[in-house]
Amino acid sequence: MKIAVGLSGGVDSSVAALLLKQAGYDVIAMFMQNWHDTTGTLHGDCGWKDDRTIAELVAKKLDIPFYFVDLSETYSQRVVDYMFEEYKHGRTPNPDVLCNREIKFDAFLKKALELGADFVATGHYCRKESFTDNEGKEIFRILAGSDPNKDQSYFLCQLTQEQLSKSMFPIGHLLKPDVRKLAAEAGLPSAEKKDSQGICFVGKIDLPVFLQQKLEAKDGDVVEVFNDFYENNPLIQYQKNGYEMVTEDNLSILSQPFDYTKNSGKVIGTHTGAHFYTIGQRKGLNIGGHVEPLFIISTDVDTNTIYVGEGQDHPGLYRKALFIKEEEIHWIRTDLKMNPGEMREYLVRIRYRQPLQKGRLYKVENGVYMVFDQPQRGITPGQFAAWYCGDEMLGSGVIK
Repeated sequence: MKIAVGLSGGVDSSVAALLLKQAGYDVIAMFMQNWHDTTGTLHGDCGWKDDRTIAELVAKKLDIPFYFVDLSETYSQRVVDYMFEEYKHGRTPNPDVLCNREIKFDAFLKKALELGADFVATGHYCRKESFTDNEGKEIFRILAGSDPNKDQSYFLCQLTQEQLSKSMFPIGHLLKPDVRKLAAEAGLPSAEKKDSQGICFVGKIDLPVFLQQKLEAKDGDVVEVFNDFYENNPLIQYQKNGYEMVTEDNLSILSQPFDYTKNSGKVIGTHTGAHFYTIGQRKGLNIGGHVEPLFIISTDVDTNTIYVGEGQDHPGLYRKALFIKEEEIHWIRTDLKMNPGEMREYLVRIRYRQPLQKGRLYKVENGVYMVFDQPQRGITPGQFAAWYCGDEMLGSGVIK
């Protein structure tokens, strides 16, 4: 059986290749270059070149064939263009989730199959299992990685059964220290390499500079919202109540963000473009005169206004519920799809590394409402919410 490992030059994919080679598989290494433009990046021009060099050295050490593939045009169209479009409309996308769905387990997978591979393997910290249903069909499951500090299942929340059928995650059962130990014992050149940061295949960026390639900078107001705005606000009252107050009629109200368009807050500064900022952001405002830090609680790209609140517990940072439109719902376990009128209790996360939260999904005709036991901080339109049953991830959707 031939397996193509997406060898990035990092320690995780290197050990994935090592384990597969030791298990007796016919392993080939494939290195992807997906981005050329260094505008706004903080690592300069040599980042991917250094990664490629290390990946080649790892392949040589393991005595496996090395292939280089340039998927930059596909990446630009499917991931980066999507990023720009989302930011343009005031949403905050997750390019890493899109990269996995559109590149690693689609465009890259197709290239691997063209080279005769049967499977693609990556260094993700997650696990895959399968079972056969009553009709004899194999159903694939994505499980959280065994290392609670490195679980990366969330990044795979948009994968399909077809993609999973061709995927392998060799290090999902390991802890990160054990991965580094295996790399060191095997003498792999990537053993001490630091983990990559920033956007998948782009790296760490100065977001406003990066986005200004296509989005124009435009001065606007920063408006501070004070606590008296929330006094007697019906949305606050809903958030304080339990599930017994959740009805089909108030789900829509409960999932709405606060409306600050008629707020009598105070203009305290200016910014360079509402589409460069995101909910929960603290850095980049450069506004002083407050005892506690300011956090962005809302952005309005139509009026080019940013709304902020003082303190990390500001009520504008919290919401009890969110909504996902029907066309944005994705079930990994298609056999478990919900029908309109159904309610289920699941564990949910709305960002990577967030501890799983208790919540309920209410399926309606035009989408699904997600209501949490406790109000959640920084629910952000454009991000992905993923739901789990135990340690199995069942589906996800884009937050409206």
